[in-house]
Amino acid sequence: MQPRSARTMASRELAPGVSYAQFTDPRGPWAFNLVRVDLRRANIEIRNARAFDQLKGRERVSDMVRRVNTTGVRALAAVNADFFNLESGENENNQVIAGEWWKGLKVTDSPYDTWDNAHAQFGIDAARRPLIDRFILDGKAWDRGIVTPIVTVNFNPSGKPEGTALYTSRYGAATPRDTTRRSAEAPLMAVGKRGDTLVFVRRGAVAATSGSSIPTGGAVLAAYGSGLRAEEVQKMDDGDTVKILLATSPRLPRGAMPAMIIGGWPRILRDGENVAGESATMEGTLSRNAEARHPRTAVGFSRDSSTLLLLTVDGRSENSGGMTLVELANVMRELGAWQAMNFDGGGSTTMVIDGKVVNHPSDKEGERAVGNALLVVEH
Repeated sequence: MQPRSARTMASRELAPGVSYAQFTDPRGPWAFNLVRVDLRRANIEIRNARAFDQLKGRERVSDMVRRVNTTGVRALAAVNADFFNLESGENENNQVIAGEWWKGLKVTDSPYDTWDNAHAQFGIDAARRPLIDRFILDGKAWDRGIVTPIVTVNFNPSGKPEGTALYTSRYGAATPRDTTRRSAEAPLMAVGKRGDTLVFVRRGAVAATSGSSIPTGGAVLAAYGSGLRAEEVQKMDDGDTVKILLATSPRLPRGAMPAMIIGGWPRILRDGENVAGESATMEGTLSRNAEARHPRTAVGFSRDSSTLLLLTVDGRSENSGGMTLVELANVMRELGAWQAMNFDGGGSTTMVIDGKVVNHPSDKEGERAVGNALLVVEH
């Protein structure tokens, strides 16, 4: 299914259930690259890949694909994904990779929205169902019947009078320095998992300053400020069993846990309706981003959740002028999407097929190094 005015330039099957098409549309003019994925195929995985497999850093999508291809699988297709910090490469939204929380937030870590809020994110649950929602971290720690809320994972909840954070070895060797508030940091050793609950044992002294070493394979539960949360962490005794639940709000359907979450901004289709025009009031998009034509990257899925669509549209050239978010939503709907959201665009827009960049990135230097990518992998 393509727009009536579209002209197909190339198309082929990448693997059973995964197809690729390149087409143009004179209405823009626009140049598109499209991947369709049958999510019912058991040997096909949708994967979130971080630059260099680290929480921070920037890497080209084509290089991420090459790294993944050395692990015994084949990356059929990939697109750039979440917005990121240009200096550190850290992505702005929640990051769940292979069921593990790499980054968890209540509010998107973005300096570019007009008001602080949770941006749209794309997810896959353990039953391989696709999801789009404005997920926030719902984290809790239990110790001897006391429940301590976890505000962030691998991110310092700074600028507030108090807060709690869980730092895993994904963050690095030590927790961040926080010189503005009192700190209590409790080292935890991982001992297992019960269903969706992580189980740790408290080991060592609770530090009264920030910057604690993070145990290899373990974590540090940090509380900031002089309130009740710091007292709760300080009272965690050596040898205590600490249970931690990291989930999403809203909860996933049927009580499922996320196998993958990757961010973007904003949602453009909800139940077949073009909601891109509401993005300024719903998710705080900037007019120069949402309402001007730029290169775009989008993800969406069909009404029955069986088909995933990855789309790029080139921009800033005579052959393809880029799209507004409203135009992007209309095309995704024409292509058969029922739910869809926008990924990072502009010079970041990239699609890689069988290891080769197939679109025309708008940066004069060519393909841009980005924070993460969404991959279609064949096992």
